[in-house]
Order: sequence, then C-alpha cells, then structure tokens
Amino acid sequence: MGDLLVPLYRLPSYHANKQQSWTIRRPIPPEKHIVTDWVKKHFSEKWASECEVACSQTPASCLMAIEDGKILGFACFNVTYLNFFGPTGVHPDARGKGIGRALLLTSLQEMKHMGYAYAIIGGAGPVSFYKKAVGAIEIPDSNDGAYHGMLQERET
Repeated sequence: MGDLLVPLYRLPSYHANKQQSWTIRRPIPPEKHIVTDWVKKHFSEKWASECEVACSQTPASCLMAIEDGKILGFACFNVTYLNFFGPTGVHPDARGKGIGRALLLTSLQEMKHMGYAYAIIGGAGPVSFYKKAVGAIEIPDSNDGAYHGMLQERET
C-alpha cells in the first residue's frame, strides 16, 4: 500500500446533522487506556501503540466517535510522523453511517488549523474512499516508504 497526499486547502466541510446520534471528540487522559484497549481489541496492537502516543499528547491528536458512552470509531494524526493521518478505524457494526468520513474530515481540518497545506495518509488502505472523500492522490513509489524496516514480532 502506498501513501496518499491530500490538499488541505480544498477540503469539503463537515457539519454534524441533527439526526446523527454520535459525536466526535478528543479523549481526555483518564480515558487513554479505554481508547487504546478498544483499538487493540478491534484493530491491532500496532494501531493501539500509535493511539497511545496520540492520546499522550496535549491536546490529544486522537479523535473518537462515541454514542451513549460507547466508542464507534477513532482517528489519529501527527503520530508516527508529523503531517501523517492515521491510523483510523470504525467498528464493523457502525460502518456505513458516515463515521469514518466524519473522523477523517475532522482530523484533516485540525491539521489544516495547525498550519499544514497538505496531509499524508501513510500506507492507505481504502484508496478509493480517500480519493472520493478528500481528493487524495497517490504518491508515486511510496509503497512501504515511511514504514520500511519497521520491527515485526517474531516467534522465538
């Protein structure tokens, strides 16, 4: 999977609608273990590590979608590298409601407010989603670039 480039100066707006039953907000420090445990359980230990770093910053560079005290999805930015978006994920039962798009747009707006003109989505998974949602373009020859040489768990 290659990296994608997103021009932040052309982002579509995101506004919550009145029928939306969930909200997006940053976790506060006492919630860090809850968020990182959720990410580890539903996605991966690697993503939980990145989420832990995001939640350790002040303000947190992690956003979560919640409904009735339950996490539905998360998104991180400025974690593994500055100017990088991700990881991000939505629980399978909550997909198709616009949560992933809302987390993406809200995160990218935060990055734009920080002064970035572009954001990089490293090792992007659903490329067509990012192209449609935010006009992302593929960065040539970026496969495994930023993550090249990353340690992998090995059995002893």
